Amino acid sequence: VYVTGTQSGKRVQALGGAKNHMVVLPDADLDLAADSVVGAAYGSTGQRCMAISILVAVGDVADRLIPLIRDRIGRLKVAPGEEPGAEMGPLTTREGFERVLSYLDKGRTEGADLVEDGRTVKIPGHEQGFFVGPCLFDRVTPAMSIYQDEIFGPVLGIVRLPTYEEALRLVNANRYANGVAIFTNDG
Repeated sequence: VYVTGTQSGKRVQALGGAKNHMVVLPDADLDLAADSVVGAAYGSTGQRCMAISILVAVGDVADRLIPLIRDRIGRLKVAPGEEPGAEMGPLTTREGFERVLSYLDKGRTEGADLVEDGRTVKIPGHEQGFFVGPCLFDRVTPAMSIYQDEIFGPVLGIVRLPTYEEALRLVNANRYANGVAIFTNDG
């Protein structure tokens, strides 16, 4: 795409995947972090290139943050877009739907804890639709496919690390080298 476009004199920005991280430090405003990660991970059903798909929890923050995230995703209204109050719609294609479901199985097989399984969401009258609710994995490691691959769906993985320095090394070592948001009370 890049070569074809630039040879035609066009400006092109082309990326071949994404795996965006959010780092949350122990002194962060956890309500703000939970609100931010839920919007960034599950907005557009996670089907956008800049969706946060990995939350790096530093120190003990995961144990305090996960209940806040679970509370917020439990209140998200998963419904067809024309329904009033809908906050999260279906995946766009059958292939995308099946890919997301396969990663939920892979994540569990590889040893991650699936603490929120979006497959439990049922939309009356849309049983054949491509609806998957918010999915949340804990104890994800960089060796897992759910960490390495762009899933392009409503799947958030939490990696636990003891220090800020280790969190930065993890983010910088990612093959996509995409954006990172860091939440701390220090700004």
